[in-house]
Amino acid sequence: QVHLVESGGGLVQPGGSLRLSCAASGRISTINAMGWYRQAPGDQRDLVALITSGGTTNYADSVKGRFTISRDNAKNTVYLQMNNLKPEDTHVYYCNANLADPYGLGIDYWGQGTQVTVSS
Repeated sequence: QVHLVESGGGLVQPGGSLRLSCAASGRISTINAMGWYRQAPGDQRDLVALITSGGTTNYADSVKGRFTISRDNAKNTVYLQMNNLKPEDTHVYYCNANLADPYGLGIDYWGQGTQVTVSS
C-alpha cells in the first residue's frame, strides 16, 4: 500500500503565495512521476503540474510562470510553490504519484486533497 500525505493548503489573499508538500510512503517501487491536480465542486480534476523521475516538468497554461513544481527523490516528496495566487486558483488540490507495478505498468495513487482558498 502507498500513502500520500499532503500539507500546506490554506487561505491566502490575492497575490500571495503558498507551498504545498506531498510525501509518499509505504511500498514504493519506482515512481514514474508525481504531480498536482485540482478540482472545484462539480468539475473534473485537472492537471496543475507534473514532474517525471527524470525531472521533466509540465504545467497547465493557467499556472505557467506562477507555479513551480519540484521533487526530492530521496524523500519521495513533491512540492508545489504557488506565487501570485488568484481567486480562480481556489480549488481542492490533490497530490498524485504514478508508480510502476512489477510488470512495468503505471498505477496512480492519490492524496486526500488540501483546500486552497484565494480571497481578500
